[in-house]
Amino acid sequence: MFENSGNPQWEQQTLQNVLLEHVKEQRRVRRWNIFFKLILISFTVVLYITFFNADFSQPVITTLPHAAIINIYGEITAESEANADSVRDALKSAFDNKQVKGVVLRINSPGGSPVQSRQIFGEIRGLRQKFPDIKVYAAIEDIGASGAYLIASAADAIYADKTSLVGSIGAKLDSFGFVEAMHKVGVERRLYTAGKYKGILDPFSPRTPEEDAFIMEQLRTVHNAFIENVKEGRGSRLKNSPDIFSGLFWSGEQALQLGLTDGYGDAQFITKELIKVENLIDYTTTVNLLDKITKKIGTSFGETFLMLNQISQKGFN
Repeated sequence: MFENSGNPQWEQQTLQNVLLEHVKEQRRVRRWNIFFKLILISFTVVLYITFFNADFSQPVITTLPHAAIINIYGEITAESEANADSVRDALKSAFDNKQVKGVVLRINSPGGSPVQSRQIFGEIRGLRQKFPDIKVYAAIEDIGASGAYLIASAADAIYADKTSLVGSIGAKLDSFGFVEAMHKVGVERRLYTAGKYKGILDPFSPRTPEEDAFIMEQLRTVHNAFIENVKEGRGSRLKNSPDIFSGLFWSGEQALQLGLTDGYGDAQFITKELIKVENLIDYTTTVNLLDKITKKIGTSFGETFLMLNQISQKGFN
């Protein structure tokens, strides 16, 4: 078995193999050291937050009469804090508290998802029927447009500032077209689909009259649902103007004239003058810091495992 022991090339190859295995082993050790350090650091952070900052998301508890305020800030999407589940949870918490004498929706949002907005609208309408003695007011700050206005229209009354932006009752679908640019550059688009209209929104393919008509029909469906909800919420307070549902938006002063709002005022005004209580308590459901860090840790673990997998696939195991 040692017949090649005197061969210099054999000895050199053997030495190279030994060194290569040593390098691979060192890499494995370093990777696992990094991985376990990440686990230790993450675990320490979670423990610190849990034991020293455990009151990030305490339930609202009070024995005094008060108004419940729920913030609807920013874009309304399933991923944002202004999502249907969070707002509905806040609404239920407010209506379940016997000391709540009224609810204020403090709105500062350009709108967002029609589905999320309609779900919140439905929840407000349902709770108003179940608890008729608890009034719901909307207080629009800088902007209450599109889906945000839809939510406001579910309230008993809407208040805004003269300079607020209100309305934008419409539906839209954004896209871009790069067909001519591709022709100029000399790029050929190759799109394969199973289904005649599967690539209907592809920005690199030309539009067709049939596709445009289909998209407009879908937008009309969304728009009509929007209009029905606003009419359901506002009723006869809306003025008979074709511009109301055109997608235009107005200042708070013009919105009042069109019947889109009921007066001027903010959350403090509503609390003291309309609900007639002194205490205003925030019921907004927010993602607490622990949840955010936990998600970050989960993402870091995922990235670490992905890195290890990629390294192993390259032959460094």
